[in-house]
Amino acid sequence: MKILMLNYEFPPVGGGAANANFYLLKEFAKSKNLQIDLITSSPDKFKQEKFSNNIIMYKLDVGKKQFHYWKILEIAKYTLKAFFLAKKLVKEKEYDLCHCWFGWPSGIIGFLLRKQVPYIVALRGSDVPGYNPRLKFLDKILFKPLSKIVWNNAKTVTAVSNDLKKLARNTSNKKIEVIYNGIDSKEFTPGRKKDFNVLFVGRLIERKGLIFLLEAFKNVLQKHSNIKLTIVGSGPQESELKKFCKQNNISKNVNFTGMVEHKNIHKIYSQSSVFVLPSIEEALANVTQEALASGLPVITTKTGAAELIHNNGFIVEKQNSKQIEKALLKYIENSALLQRHSNNSRKLAEKMSWQNVSKKYLQVYSQVKK
Repeated sequence: MKILMLNYEFPPVGGGAANANFYLLKEFAKSKNLQIDLITSSPDKFKQEKFSNNIIMYKLDVGKKQFHYWKILEIAKYTLKAFFLAKKLVKEKEYDLCHCWFGWPSGIIGFLLRKQVPYIVALRGSDVPGYNPRLKFLDKILFKPLSKIVWNNAKTVTAVSNDLKKLARNTSNKKIEVIYNGIDSKEFTPGRKKDFNVLFVGRLIERKGLIFLLEAFKNVLQKHSNIKLTIVGSGPQESELKKFCKQNNISKNVNFTGMVEHKNIHKIYSQSSVFVLPSIEEALANVTQEALASGLPVITTKTGAAELIHNNGFIVEKQNSKQIEKALLKYIENSALLQRHSNNSRKLAEKMSWQNVSKKYLQVYSQVKK
């Protein structure tokens, strides 16, 4: 089976969808029955690389400035360059289908090439209208009507969580299949903790709700002054968050690491006690499953990540620092609860392999081919 894949991000460029694409390709690389061409973005100049014997990557120069934060102009460059390259490859190769990561820009390219090759759309988050507050105006005038057309013409549409599927219903009644991300439970494993360390991993943007975690942490420090908070990631809100820490005299207890290479991130998870994801909107971030595999209880809001809380964490209201504070205190003051939820997180992660996820996508591919 020959697959054309379109994804504007791939490590080191991008975030959760980039990493998910990487792990899925690792599984597909084991298959002799698949031939895959991926058109993605380069961190610098154009490159054509072999991911494996059966997978070729075309990395386009889109003028990236920040690897983990996208500007509309960068996405526009990818869309144009990817479309012309995809059009050329479709003429040269007889693809069975096109796998579009994100409804836009990849889904738009899939739609434009639909007469030459059928396409599927995998919804990831910001590509669903109403998900990203930063895109509120563009969603209304452009992306909502455009998404409806793109999804309705796709052979299959998938979403990374039930929460995202529910949001997508506001745009189209197209049938959507949920396929969760997987996790490598051999790469991410529990470790020994010396101190109580709270962990956040993600982009430092308003949608992640980090200010509410900091407010909660500030209050917890008044009762337990020896705890630490590690914030992994970068983004436009970084200076504002650091200013909050300085103004509230908690800077010595909060460590902003900046971006950490994905191959090293497991070390930080293994040294942490609890993972907090206070997002205002979130499909299902890979970091949640990385935390589970690392044996961390998870405190999260009523978003996609909440679908993975089963006696292994607490679900709190969005934008509610008081509830985050109470959840943290429960773990700090009850070591038995902390250990029980830690064990449950690990057990859950062991059932969520990328091997199983790859099988689900292969089933989708086979249905489209038939």
